[in-house]
Amino acid sequence: MSGLGLSGATKRVADHARSFVELEVQLATAELKRKAAALGVGIGLTGGALLFGFLALCFLLAGAAAGLSTTMPVWAALLVVAGVLVLVGTVLGLVGVEMLKEGSNPVPEQAFEEAQLASEALRDPETPGDSEVRGDGE
Repeated sequence: MSGLGLSGATKRVADHARSFVELEVQLATAELKRKAAALGVGIGLTGGALLFGFLALCFLLAGAAAGLSTTMPVWAALLVVAGVLVLVGTVLGLVGVEMLKEGSNPVPEQAFEEAQLASEALRDPETPGDSEVRGDGE
């Protein structure tokens, strides 16, 4: 009879472990979906802001070239503005490449923390106050 009890307990532990892993996977999936949705909305809004910023920049640069053309030929004013744009673009590109190298890794941090806590709890099931719960009180 004790063999059946042990095999039954082993089966229950395996079932609990399996359901625990499934819950952890569901948690990680939900967290990644939430982060992906926020990332998608952020990318869309940033794209719209970039479009309007680009249009504003075009008008500002046209105004700068028109203002410079009052003191020099139009072609020279356009070359000055283009040179400044190339310089600013180069600096921004170099800084952007460095920032991309430092980019973060999209990992489900909360799910990993939960898994770590669960793993620690499984390794050391004896926590303060457990003896009172089981009725082993001293």
